[in-house]
Amino acid sequence: MIAATAIIHPNVRLGRNVVIEDYCIIGAPFAGYTGEETVIGDDAMIRSMTVIYAGNRIGRGFQTGNKANIRELNVIGDRVSIGTLTVVEHHVQIEDGVRIHSQAFVPEYSILRAGCWIGPGTVLTNARFPLHPLAKQQLSGATIESNAKIGAHCTVLPGVKVGANALVGAGSLVSKDVPSGMVAYGHPAEPQRPIDY
Repeated sequence: MIAATAIIHPNVRLGRNVVIEDYCIIGAPFAGYTGEETVIGDDAMIRSMTVIYAGNRIGRGFQTGNKANIRELNVIGDRVSIGTLTVVEHHVQIEDGVRIHSQAFVPEYSILRAGCWIGPGTVLTNARFPLHPLAKQQLSGATIESNAKIGAHCTVLPGVKVGANALVGAGSLVSKDVPSGMVAYGHPAEPQRPIDY
């Protein structure tokens, strides 16, 4: 079902049983757009006022909250959920089963591995020296490995890797890599103990 108020641009391919609610924009052209196809897999639920730019390749079972903004040229796997008012920039890789909660920010060149979980209000960053003349050439996104969990309102600095199955406590500043299977928290976040479940 596609709402009458939704805008679907040319070169968008929708799977079966896709729901697009009121005032969504799908396949919006971006600067330098040359007709890149936008693909959204079966059984998607795209809630009102979401904007998905052109060139995204999105798998099955995708869903958004209201007013999500997903920039161009991302690769998004199956069963991914992106919450209300979350922004995903361009050239991001999001694997199967990722959950990004509301009001999160995921900048370009971030990698979110299968099954990871990003808490509400969390900010990933990618610019080591914002406004530096070479800042755009030196962007480095964070990598959140499989099944890692980032608590609410964390900040993850550029190029940091959070290991598989790690857990980062709410409100932490993640300024260096977190080993796999560890609980880390604090300002800056430090590994505290292994996961015990």
